[in-house]
Amino acid sequence: MLNILKNLWFEDIKAPVIYINDTAMRIRAGILLFIPLFVSFTLYDAFYMGNYSVDTNTLVDTYDTNWDDQIIYTAEIVKRINDYSIQTYLLLFALFEMIAGMFVFTSRFSILILLSSFLAKNTKAVWKPLIPKRFAWSLGGVMILTCIVFFNPDTFAGFINGLFDKMILPTHYNYIPFEIPVSLFFLCASFMWMEVVFGFCVGCKIHSLLVFLKIIDDECVACNDITQVRKN
Repeated sequence: MLNILKNLWFEDIKAPVIYINDTAMRIRAGILLFIPLFVSFTLYDAFYMGNYSVDTNTLVDTYDTNWDDQIIYTAEIVKRINDYSIQTYLLLFALFEMIAGMFVFTSRFSILILLSSFLAKNTKAVWKPLIPKRFAWSLGGVMILTCIVFFNPDTFAGFINGLFDKMILPTHYNYIPFEIPVSLFFLCASFMWMEVVFGFCVGCKIHSLLVFLKIIDDECVACNDITQVRKN
């Protein structure tokens, strides 16, 4: 337990090339997977279940029919107001986890890294370099940040407009098409699922390709071959 508190999921925090326990990392990904799944249900409810709710207790027969001979009823119809506070807090937590895992120092502030390291303590460690994972979490952070803006368009617009002291983004409607967060949550959930189930890191593969193409200048010895795995 003392070793977990000292090193968390890192092989050696003082080594020139930092390696993390891939088993613990996959456990954390499995826990975080619940967030995009939960928010996906929220998006489905918001966009496909209608913007109005009908109180069936207020239905009254008008004794009239429409052009299709269907009976017309009157009822109390209320426009739904969606509150995304819980979703925003969850996304902020996920964003914090993405950032916290990128560095040794910030990892100590992550409760999920500590928990996953503890849960993986009796499993043989599989060591993989941190740098490709850092790139993958950066991609995840961008996705999460985009979705946070989608759920809070007026807040973000107010911040940007105040920063530049002029109207740059509208504050009376959502300027981000709903297809964007829906697609991002699908991608995010898919990537995390592949990480948890198959140990396949899409972000790491993209990083490896960018290093191979020399778009990213990286000195990490394992970055060019992300399939390289170190085992104790």
